Amino acid sequence: MFLGEYRHSLDEKGRLFIPVKLREALGKTFFICKGFDHCLMIYDERQWQLFTEKLNALSMGQKMNRDIKRFFFSGADEFSCDKQGRVLLSASLREYAGITKDTVIVGVGDKAEIWSAEQWQSRDAAAEQMIEEGLDDLNLDI
Repeated sequence: MFLGEYRHSLDEKGRLFIPVKLREALGKTFFICKGFDHCLMIYDERQWQLFTEKLNALSMGQKMNRDIKRFFFSGADEFSCDKQGRVLLSASLREYAGITKDTVIVGVGDKAEIWSAEQWQSRDAAAEQMIEEGLDDLNLDI
């Protein structure tokens, strides 16, 4: 399970440090692809396999399904960390997520997400307000 929030900066070559705790959960090989709300999603091999099985089960006869598959697979790549625990994020992934320097990696249960620090701060504040306003409607006993 992926939990926590980690702040790191890209180095001059576009490499991102993956915290030890996340590296242990991800394993030697993992996958990064475009995610929702202009973040990047990080999957371990098992969760990536489950995710891709669902995507590949979509009928290619429907335009929306083709677009969904293109969206997730086009920027996806297999990664492993270098000896310093870093991965080189492609220019296209960095551009999609608006990452230029400062990042936040957040655990979201079955995967983690990589955000530009600025976008994460905005998203997190909006989510907190929405949760406070709508918690009763969710019928969660917390």
